[in-house]
Amino acid sequence: MKAARIHEHGGREVLRVEEILKPDPQAGQVCIQLKASALNHLDIWVRKGIPGVPLPLIMGSDGAGVICKLGENTDKFSIGDPVIIQPLVYCGECRNCQSGNENVCDKMGIRGESTDGTNCEFIVLDEKFVEPKPENISFSEAAAFPLVGQTAYQMLINRAKIQPGENVLVWGAGSGVGHMAVQIAKIVGCNVIATAGSDEKCSFANKLGADLVVNHYNKNVIDEVKKFCGKVDVVFEHVGSATWDISMNVLNNGGRVVTCGATTGPKAAIDLRHLFFKQQTILGSTMGNADALTQVIKLIADEKLIPQVDKIFSLDDIAIGHEYLEHSEQFGKVVIDI
Repeated sequence: MKAARIHEHGGREVLRVEEILKPDPQAGQVCIQLKASALNHLDIWVRKGIPGVPLPLIMGSDGAGVICKLGENTDKFSIGDPVIIQPLVYCGECRNCQSGNENVCDKMGIRGESTDGTNCEFIVLDEKFVEPKPENISFSEAAAFPLVGQTAYQMLINRAKIQPGENVLVWGAGSGVGHMAVQIAKIVGCNVIATAGSDEKCSFANKLGADLVVNHYNKNVIDEVKKFCGKVDVVFEHVGSATWDISMNVLNNGGRVVTCGATTGPKAAIDLRHLFFKQQTILGSTMGNADALTQVIKLIADEKLIPQVDKIFSLDDIAIGHEYLEHSEQFGKVVIDI
């Protein structure tokens, strides 16, 4: 089969689309013929060099396709079923997994980072890592949301526990995780302030349902938030050091900052006096538990949440897709057609 792999870390030149052996399912496993996979900023970080990544590695965390072969003792699917791949890797047996906190499993990983991923023609997985694809979306759309949808749901619903009527600031609404966050917050009934880096992305955020959209390059986010609602109850952070001070500045008494990333750098300063006096909370979040993906799939099946596919590249052109993503040109998700 054809697969996009890295054998070393570096620039886009280390991506190799090559022929490797097609996997065969064992007991309890299924083989999926992938129709589409997707790119995430995680792919860029993995390619450039995350310590401990096993090499060579098939890239990609998200994927959708059809069941093409069944191992013994499988009963969840039939050949030909359209499915979505769970990007989270977990043991299913430890105390955290048994309590529904698979994303803090001691063996937790992400497909395409800790194990081979989805930028390939076929993949073999345990049945527990596969979910039915809703009928109302394409394979490209099905590949576009798992990691970012699961992450945004975990951050807002499971960690920050947003409530109707709360004011939520979402940084980078044009990004994969940002465009999911805007929609999830609106589904709950929050007032959403979204930021974006261009007029086109601001228009995109408006279409997603944001109540206020701020171009963070030519407007003062603090002033715009103050005029709109004074302070916010929740900040959806994934940018890092470039936005951290503003996030803390606009946070209300009793407010929560929930963060899943540090795209612009990991260093952030915290004034502990403000933190305890204002009774604020800072929450870290990685991926989401298994149920987070299930809930996101239900929202999509009910047409309440819509995955946005910006551009589709072929597997052979995956390096061009990486370049496009690195330049932050996307409105939603970049998808790879398999």
